[in-house]
Amino acid sequence: METAIASVSQAPFGLKTRTLCSNFAAGSVSALGCSLPGSKCPFLARRSQVLITKASVAVDQKNETKTALIRIGTRGSPLALAQAYETRNKLIESHPELAEEGAIQIVIIKTTGDKILSQPLADIGGKGLFTKEIDEALINSEIDIAVHSMKDVPTYLPEKTVLPCNLPREDVRDAFICLAAASLAELPAGSTVGTASLRRKSQLLNRYPSLKVLENFRGNVQTRLRKLNEGVVQATLLALAGLKRLNMTENVTSVLSIDDMLPAVAQGAIGIACRSDDEKMAKYLASLNHEDTRLAVACERAFLEKLEGSCRTPIAGYARRDANGNCIFKALVASPDGTQVLETSREGPYAYDDMIKMGVDAGEELLSRAGPGFFNR
Repeated sequence: METAIASVSQAPFGLKTRTLCSNFAAGSVSALGCSLPGSKCPFLARRSQVLITKASVAVDQKNETKTALIRIGTRGSPLALAQAYETRNKLIESHPELAEEGAIQIVIIKTTGDKILSQPLADIGGKGLFTKEIDEALINSEIDIAVHSMKDVPTYLPEKTVLPCNLPREDVRDAFICLAAASLAELPAGSTVGTASLRRKSQLLNRYPSLKVLENFRGNVQTRLRKLNEGVVQATLLALAGLKRLNMTENVTSVLSIDDMLPAVAQGAIGIACRSDDEKMAKYLASLNHEDTRLAVACERAFLEKLEGSCRTPIAGYARRDANGNCIFKALVASPDGTQVLETSREGPYAYDDMIKMGVDAGEELLSRAGPGFFNR
C-alpha cells in the first residue's frame, strides 16, 4: 500500500491554472471554497476550450514531530483531497482543539482504482477499487478515519469498521460539458460522448440513440477535461458535485435534470468511516453527521444491495425529502445498450426503517420486472 503524509495548512491547495481559452484571464479560477470573480453566470454554454485546474497538495514524508489526534485517510486525487479537507475543516469548526497545528494529519493512500486506468472498472473488480486499501489502513490503525465518496463504497462494509457519518450532500445532478453544443439534444448525430459510467451510457443512449459513447473514459476530472480539449470526444458528463467541490463549475455547459439523468446511488455524498471499537472517533463523527443525507443514502444503498449492483450494472437511485417532509425515492435499472429502461418510485415517511423498506421494495420490483438476462444485453 502506498501512502504519503500531507502537511495541513490554512490554504489546503496550491492551484495551478492553465488557461486554455482566450476568453478567460489567468486569474479567473479561484482557490477552493472561494467564489469565481468576474463571472455573472457559473455555467457557460459554449467555449472553444475548457479550463483545466490542477489542484496539488504539499506532501511531507518526514516524521511528524507531534502525534496527530486524528489521521484522515484519503485517495490522492484532487477531488478526494478536497473532500478530506472539507472533513478536516468541519472537524475544526466543531472541535476548536483540533485547530492546533499538527492535530489533524491527512494520509494519502493509493488505491487499486488509482493505479489501473487502462481497463474498465468492471474488468478489474468493480466496487471497492477505490476503498479497499484505505479500509485496510483503517483496520490496521494506520489511520483513524477514512473519507470516501459514498458512490464508491460497496454495500457491505469490512469487518471491524462502521460508517456512521455522512456530510451534507452536494448537488446530485450530472453536468454536460461540451465545446460546441449547449446541450445533449444539440449534439449532431454520430457525436461521441466520453463516460466510464454504464449508468450514464445507458440513459444517454436511451434518449439519444444517434450518439456514440466512448467507454473507459477514465481518470480524474482534470484528465477527462484534457481529453475533451484534445478532441478525443465531443462531450462528456461529470458529477456536478465534484466540479463544485473543485471550484470548477466554469467548465459546465449545462446541468442535466433529474428526469433526464437519474444520478448514481449516493452521488454527491461523502461518507466517513472509523473502527467499530473507536469510541473517540465515533464521537467526533457524530458531531459532523447530517442525518437527512445519511437516511437518503441508506435508502439508495438498500435498493442497490437488493439488486446486487456492481460496475457492470446500469443502476440509478435518488431519495430526497419533499416539501411535506416525506421521502420521494426514484430508481431505475437499464440494459447496458440503453434499449430498455425500467423505472419505479416510492413515497413514504422520512424515517430510517421506512426508507430502507422503500429501497428494498423498489429493488424487488425492478428485479421481478427485469427478469433473467436483462443486464446481459
